Amino acid sequence: MKNPIETQVINATEQISSLVDWLVTRHALPAVPYSPTMYIDLEGVNLCREGAVSILTLLIDTGTPTRRVYLVDVHTLGEQAFNTYGVKQKTLKDILQNKDIPKVFFDVRNDSDALFAHFGVALQGVEDVQLMESATRKTTESRRLLGSLAKCVEKNALIGGSDLASWTLAKEKGERLFKPEHGGSHEVFNQRPIPKDIISYCVGDVQYLPELRDRFWKTQTFEWRDLVDEESTKRVAASQKPEYQPHNPDKALAPWSEDQNRTLDRWNYVSHCRSFDEDFDLHGGWYDDQGGDDYDDLYYDYDLDDISNDFEDWTRADWQGPPS
Repeated sequence: MKNPIETQVINATEQISSLVDWLVTRHALPAVPYSPTMYIDLEGVNLCREGAVSILTLLIDTGTPTRRVYLVDVHTLGEQAFNTYGVKQKTLKDILQNKDIPKVFFDVRNDSDALFAHFGVALQGVEDVQLMESATRKTTESRRLLGSLAKCVEKNALIGGSDLASWTLAKEKGERLFKPEHGGSHEVFNQRPIPKDIISYCVGDVQYLPELRDRFWKTQTFEWRDLVDEESTKRVAASQKPEYQPHNPDKALAPWSEDQNRTLDRWNYVSHCRSFDEDFDLHGGWYDDQGGDDYDDLYYDYDLDDISNDFEDWTRADWQGPPS
């Protein structure tokens, strides 16, 4: 594991107040541009407007070697999880709705849907890593279908060997507890105390989002970032509309228009054209020093059959969103 992780369950209003005060203080400090500290994922029973929110997992990345992951027990706290004030007279809802505080998700749609429907939380300042990954693919055809978190971590998070095996095992153990096809039930997310394997599963959902976000975000131009931001904002807005369908199979399709795809084709082609003596992006940005031909390993041509398989379970089920 690259960074040690400290995990804490937040199931009392006093803990919520302390967490909110810390977050408010953190974001009141001079910030490094494009360095978010909040990485978020939600779990629940049929997580969407039709179901319930059980756990909000929040990874805090302060740039120090040790990362903190908080599991906010929404099942126990209910509305108090989002409406409890700290001494600075702010709530978690205020932070989630602050457009100037970036929050990073992997496919924000059903998380946003559930937060808005059940707690009136209208997310703002969202960055969606699933869209970032899609926008780095080289061709329109390879961008047609979206990828899962597991595929994204496997190919892009710069981990391997025992780290990848441990992460995969934790995810599989959690899935055996809640997936009906494995004899599990989503009600396990409401079991208290939270089972150890569910805690590990939740941590795994956010554990590598900082590496993934940095890998995609820091190697791209401002125009690319604006495009991804625009689509992330559209995702949140769409999830809050009455006509939003949480389990629509079309959610497996990438959102890019023909014009956007042509633009991405051009940008991603140019991004592979490097000068012989410097790492300079021809349309205005500097690359991180990846070293020679290794830079091409940042990008992958996706097998569409593999991507389709990533979505096979959730497009046929009547309860869940994209795999995570």
